[in-house]
Amino acid sequence: MSLSSSLRCETVESNDATTLLEEYSRVRRHSEELIVPLNPEDMTVQSMPDASPAKWHLAHTTWFFETFILSENLPGYRQFDPTYQYLFNSYYEALGPRQPRPKRGMITRPTVEEVLQYRRHVDAHMSTLLKSPVSADMDALLRLGLAHEEQHQELLLMDLLHLFSQSPQRTAYDPEWRTDLPGRSGRFRHVSGGLMDVGAVTSVFSFDNEGPRHRVWLQSFEISDRLVTCREWLAFMEDGGYRRAELWLSDGWAMAQLSGWEAPLYWVRADSGWQEMTLGGLRSLVMDAPVTHISYYESDAYARWAGARLPSEAEWETAVAENVLEQVDGIAWQWTQSAYGAYPGYRPAQGALGEYNGKFMVGQMVLRGGASITPVGHSRPSYRNFYRPEQRWMFSGLRLARDAGQIDTHADARNTFAADVIAGLSARHKRLPPKYFYDAVGSRLFEEICGTEDYYITRSETALLRKVAPELAADIPAGAVLVELGSGDSTKTRLLLDAAPQLSAYVPIDISADALGDASALLARDYPALNIVPVVADFTRHFSLPAAAVAHPRVGFFPGSTIGNFDRDDAVRFLRSVRQVLGDDAVLLVGVDLVKDPSILTAAYDDSGGVTARFNRNALLRINRELRGNFDVEAFSHLALWNAAHCRMEMYLVSRKDQIVSAASHTFAFRAGEPLHTENSHKFTVETFTSLAADGGWSVSKTWLSEAPQVALFRLEPTQGNR
Repeated sequence: MSLSSSLRCETVESNDATTLLEEYSRVRRHSEELIVPLNPEDMTVQSMPDASPAKWHLAHTTWFFETFILSENLPGYRQFDPTYQYLFNSYYEALGPRQPRPKRGMITRPTVEEVLQYRRHVDAHMSTLLKSPVSADMDALLRLGLAHEEQHQELLLMDLLHLFSQSPQRTAYDPEWRTDLPGRSGRFRHVSGGLMDVGAVTSVFSFDNEGPRHRVWLQSFEISDRLVTCREWLAFMEDGGYRRAELWLSDGWAMAQLSGWEAPLYWVRADSGWQEMTLGGLRSLVMDAPVTHISYYESDAYARWAGARLPSEAEWETAVAENVLEQVDGIAWQWTQSAYGAYPGYRPAQGALGEYNGKFMVGQMVLRGGASITPVGHSRPSYRNFYRPEQRWMFSGLRLARDAGQIDTHADARNTFAADVIAGLSARHKRLPPKYFYDAVGSRLFEEICGTEDYYITRSETALLRKVAPELAADIPAGAVLVELGSGDSTKTRLLLDAAPQLSAYVPIDISADALGDASALLARDYPALNIVPVVADFTRHFSLPAAAVAHPRVGFFPGSTIGNFDRDDAVRFLRSVRQVLGDDAVLLVGVDLVKDPSILTAAYDDSGGVTARFNRNALLRINRELRGNFDVEAFSHLALWNAAHCRMEMYLVSRKDQIVSAASHTFAFRAGEPLHTENSHKFTVETFTSLAADGGWSVSKTWLSEAPQVALFRLEPTQGNR
């Protein structure tokens, strides 16, 4: 019997024998329709222990009706073949020994034709039985058997896809098999919490693990109205999702390493791009269709990477009741974060059928919904499917959930992002502000850049800070507040925090809430006496300091040569804005990169490992993730150039072909060879930066230079009378 669900019999009395017989005939006929594309060789092979041969599915579902209905209810019925009791029992201990599941593929006899004869024999006797009125108990048992056969119709297709994927010919089950349709990315929908009723409502039939219906308390939450797409999954892969242990549960990471996972089960890398093995054969990946054939472990890792989580099964069921979800069934079963267990008040059935239920309620996770291979009408909102967390051959996908308020907190930032993208891509010379590099993925990639051999800036600046930190700390008054602009992971900041224990508070400001939250949590652990007050803000625009920083002396910290990303006029405006926020008595520490040999600069912005290229392309992936974009990142090349006239490095993404892309409900045309300007990084001399600072309302009080390749650290004080 299928491992995909347990069984429940909620019944009403039914004596409509004609309707029952018609339903029985329809379900049984569909199983045989599914084997029409197959030959006898296809139907005997077992591709792995979790799968079963198609012939076994046909025989086992027939054995169910013979064993549980005919033998008990049709007077004088004789078994078709007593040996079938051993061959086609699944796991019913009460019914005696059985063929081991991993060896079902060894059953070459009976033949396919003999199994079909078995089906005809049982069907003929079932027809005789169902031509007379049946009791409520018989009605319940019959509906259970029909639902059981529908489960095996799903399993038959799952097992065939796995079997055909093993063939070097990539055999198609049905060349006309419909591909899942592409669509937009999901949007988070709010669902109010409270005391909710979940579980099956009494009906003609439901599986027993769907009840009893009971109440659960749910906090308000947000859930995506659509499933995660292949394009979104590719972004996870390109950000090293399968290589980053911190995203994975321990058992999942061990399984991924042991099994060599690097993509969903049926994805195949080809010269032309990713392909996917389907029931229609090997096909090009449909980028905006939902991703399928992923394990619970992979789904959980993706959700962590996306800054979200999987929904609980109660949240999923409640969202369906609220009518806020699309793609509920018809594409993929959807993983939840709920372990498969008994509902309050659950009791297994008596007798052999009771084995189908509670004994599987350990070590498995619940999926909800329905798949493209699910028979019409088989699934329902309360239906609890379940599999082990490492299994992938079923048609499984995911949708994301979040705690309530997680999205709305950043609504203004998203609207600003969309406006800047629309303006930048609509310009004659297309551009994107570099601040949008730094979402959670971009922040991690920048940390990786900083560790490359080619990128000297972080290494040189860190060495310089370590050397001069005592001198910097000596000028910081007791009780001062350190305010860092664009804090990122706050690694360099620790050098100042260690050298200046007299600081009363640290205010990191960053546009990336994810990076800011992670860094602040680590600092709070390591500096328990320090008041850490993170601020999610775009520091290039006006922002306000928290109350903890207002009544204390303030020290601004702006390392990393980020000042070089501004054009001169914007840099002047920025420095004036920072002076206004920090106040006339503040000090500002600014790190800048100095002019040097262009070959050193070019290597730093086009590193040999290609990390900067991934960082640059992530701006397009972020547009895809957050603004429903459809950029193909492989259609853009990374380019880094030294502009001697303006003393700056310039980064571009260059379109490799004529193409039309969409984002934020707008479309944009790119010509082959057309550049998208993503960053300037100005380089300075001591003299040019001193001049810039003066125009911004600051005077240089001290300067420190690193060893080659040189960077500089400037201590700035407000110019008196210049506001």
